[in-house]
Parts: sequence; C-alpha cells; structure tokens
Amino acid sequence: MDPDPRAKDVKLQQIAVIDEKLKLEVLESFKTALRIARLYRESGGKEAEALLEVGFEGMYVEPGASGALTRGKIEVLPTGRNLFAVDPTSIPTRAAWEIGVKTAKQLLERVKKELGRYPESVGQVLWSIDAYKADGEQLAEILYLIGARPVWDSAGRVVGVELIPLEELGRPRIDVVVRISGIVRDTLPNYIHLIDEAVERAVLVDEPEEMNYPKKHFLEYLKKLVVQGLGFEEARELAKARVWAEPPGAYGAGVNLQVFASAWKSDEDLAKTWIHWSSHAYTRKFFGKRAPNAMALQLGHVEAVLRHHISDEHDLTNCCCYFAFQGGFHVAVKTVTGRDPVNLWIDTRDVFRTEVRSTKDELLRIAYSKLLNPAWVEEMKRHGYRGAYEFMKKLQNLYGWHATTRFVPDEVWNQLAEKYVVEMKEWFKENNRFALEEIARRFLEMHRRGLWKAPRELIEQIESIYAEVEALLEGEVSGEAQMGEVWVYAPGDVSSWSERMEDVEKALNVVKKK
Repeated sequence: MDPDPRAKDVKLQQIAVIDEKLKLEVLESFKTALRIARLYRESGGKEAEALLEVGFEGMYVEPGASGALTRGKIEVLPTGRNLFAVDPTSIPTRAAWEIGVKTAKQLLERVKKELGRYPESVGQVLWSIDAYKADGEQLAEILYLIGARPVWDSAGRVVGVELIPLEELGRPRIDVVVRISGIVRDTLPNYIHLIDEAVERAVLVDEPEEMNYPKKHFLEYLKKLVVQGLGFEEARELAKARVWAEPPGAYGAGVNLQVFASAWKSDEDLAKTWIHWSSHAYTRKFFGKRAPNAMALQLGHVEAVLRHHISDEHDLTNCCCYFAFQGGFHVAVKTVTGRDPVNLWIDTRDVFRTEVRSTKDELLRIAYSKLLNPAWVEEMKRHGYRGAYEFMKKLQNLYGWHATTRFVPDEVWNQLAEKYVVEMKEWFKENNRFALEEIARRFLEMHRRGLWKAPRELIEQIESIYAEVEALLEGEVSGEAQMGEVWVYAPGDVSSWSERMEDVEKALNVVKKK
C-alpha cells in the first residue's frame, strides 16, 4: 500500500525547516568567526597604541574585559585595553552555566558508581579563580546540584535564581556544603547570595523529602539546633546556611600550618582545626556567624568532596592550600561520619573535554609525571637553589595530602625517598642543604607516625643522611629548631589553643554520639 502523500509532504516540510535552521546556525557561526578574526587582527595595533599612550603620554586607555576565548569570552577582544578582572553581576555566564550543568551530571554519575545511589550532600571547595578565570562554572554546578538555575536579564546580568521543576530535573535535589575562600567572601558576595537564595527556595518548596535533600536536611538541622538551645530564628537561618568560611578578616583553613608544624597527633586534631577555621556561616543575613554545631551537623551528610581545577598553571602539589582546604574537608567528614568521603577532582582545563577524576589518581599522576619523571627532575635541577626549594615544596604538600587522606601508597613514598634523599643527596648539599634537611625530616616523621611503612634499610639510610646534613647545618641555625627531633604536639597540649576550640570539641561530641 502506498504511503499517505500528505504524511510525505509533512515530512518534507519538517526536513526543510530543520535544513533552514542549520543553515542559519552555520551562517551565524561564520559571522562570529569572522568577527573574532577581525578583532584579533586589531589587537596588535591597539596594544602598541595603548602602550605608547600609557607609557609616554599618560593618556586614558579604554577599559576592557579579561578572560579566555576558549570559555566563550569574545568580549576580551581586541586586547590592548585597560583590563578589569570580572563583572560579578554577570556570573555565572550562560556559557559557564552549560559547563556547570555538564560537570554536575558527570559528578553525579561518578558518585553513583561509587555509592550505588545519588549522594545526599556534596562538599564543595570553591575559590575565587572560579569567577576570575572560569566565569562561574563551579557556581553553576552548585546551583544545578540544588536544582536551581540563574535568571538573567536582557543585559546578561544575573538577577536571581529559580527552581528547576523536578520533572525537568529528573533526579532528587542534591544538598551542598560549600567551603569558600576568604577572597570569595570579600570580593564575590553574589556567590553567597545566589547559593543562599537557591537553598531557601529549595527548602520552602512543597516536594517530598526523598526528592529534595536540602529540605530533608534543613528540617533535621532545625529540630536539632532548637533542641541544642538556639532560638528559632537563629536556628532556622543556620539550618539553611550552606556557605562556610573562616571568620571575617581571616584567610585559610589552618590545616597546612598544623601539618607543617607537626602540631597534630590524630585525624581528629586535623578535623578540629579545619572545623575551627571553617565554621563561620555566610548567608544574606549572617556574615561570618560562628556556628561549629551547625557545621558539624552538615558534615554528617556529606558523601563526596571536590574542587574544580581549571588551569595548567598549577597542580595539586603547587600550594599547601589545596590539601588544607580539600584534604581538611576530607578528614573532617571522616571524623564526623567514620567513613572516607568520595574525593574528586573536576578537570575543566579543556571545556570541551571536562572530566571527573579521583583526587588519589590525580596525586599519583603528579607523582609519576613530575616528581618521579627524570626529564622533569633534570630540568628543575637547572634552577639550583630555587629548584631544590620547588622539590621540597611539592614533597611537603604531597605529605599534607597523605596526612589528611592517606592517598599515597607506600611504594610511591619508597621511590620518592630513594630519589630525593638517597640519589640526590650530594646535589642538595651543594645547592640547598636546608631543603634536604626538611625533606629527610619529613620522611622520618611520616615513618614514625606510621603513615609510611618503609623498608628498614631505607630508613637507616635516611637517618644517616639526616645526621650528615644536620652536621652541615651546625652553627648555621640559631634559636629553637627541631633539627633531628620531631616535636609532635596537638591542640590539647596548648591551653590557649584548646580553649579556643572548646565549641568545636562540644559540636563533635554531639554529632559523633549518633
């Protein structure tokens, strides 16, 4: 039987519409490409012109946006303008929203594989680089996990958020605990406001708790905080607070300084320090309200912790803040819940190939691609004293990650000790004996703490080399110095420190009774 000719006509009309739409999209893409090419060609002349005007004439230079073309920021062209970092009212941009939705879906798929279900709450380490280099991609991810999206006006400014209906979302709303940096607190208050608005909308909407984890947890926290003696209004505000940081005017998470000073005896000591510095709530109403009781309650539901990494300029061992924030978050969750959270590293360096990897795998990649890579080591050795310092710094920070997460296998530490203490002893003695002293002492500390089960012969070699370098430093170091002895102490050993963390101790005792 012949097909209905009318159906055939309808099909042809549909194909024609799709074909016309594709033609228009291709035409727009070519127009954009031509515009970028024109602006790019103009950049060289404008840079020279601006240099002459600023350097020799002291004239006005037109302001312009900064950022990466690869993240859709055509407005950075032409260059040669007086750059400003970011317009906070435009964050997250529409392009960043697309990336945030994509990484949120990748994240949830990864955690579902680990847990066999959706996580109820995800811990996020959120730094200002998200705004200044990625236009709010991680902020977008956080909003999408909650099941909210930005509302933009006609000029591209974000004027608020709206909830995504559950039917459209296709999954439960995921709760979040967001540990922001002091720079986010000071320069990006819109981050705090948008997350707080999204959480408030989520906890007030009429939805079943099994499909709305922020609401489920809010009701639980509210009840417990009231029982603990808080007034209803204060308890309500803290029960919905999801953005946490250090107190106003302070910066950092403290765990890095604690590790480097050997000022801890247990995981709980590290957790207490992280909570002490992180338990200040930031909402549209509160600005740095200290509430370790509310923070500890929230840690009890966190099942994964993560941070976005958006640039090749740094890796996870370049700075001690990486392990202080994310490693500290990990050990705090472990202390409260008795289990290790899923620890992830969201790679958005290439926005076309975003990837979610375990932090452990990323640390091992760094160890083998850099620290144990002969080519990398030889290039760093060319820098002499400074190269030795970089070796020391990366090993210190790898140790910090291990102290907070236990992610580095003994075999990797064996290879690192052989390389940097045994094989490179003479090079360090010639270029930077202080770096050798620190590296060797840190290996001995790790062994004595039981964090590294090393062959006896290797430990004896390190002890012998340490004695050598200590003898070299005789007379070069004055005052109190640990030298061959590692002084281990903890918050409970220092009365002033212990007193300042009494509220953290009480909060942990409450949540650990569950």
